[in-house]
Amino acid sequence: AGWEDFRNAVCGRIVLLTTRGDIALPETRFEPEDILLFGSESHGAPAAVHDEADLRVRIPQAGNTRSLNIAVAAGIALATALDQTGGWPQ
Repeated sequence: AGWEDFRNAVCGRIVLLTTRGDIALPETRFEPEDILLFGSESHGAPAAVHDEADLRVRIPQAGNTRSLNIAVAAGIALATALDQTGGWPQ
């Protein structure tokens, strides 16, 4: 029904992918129970989500780029997490 219900229902760490992340994706160590969370493509995640996320991760970008398309960012983050946790299907 809302953020609080979601937060109370999840068991793993909430890993928020955000342009304001304090950890770069290559430095992030994912765990199998992590939940990858992405905000709205146009507005990002609300401040309360930023405050309560267990990790705030950014995908490093070159030069004058502002942000990645959310589908591209999700694919990059998910592939990294699956690779680190052995989650790719056999």
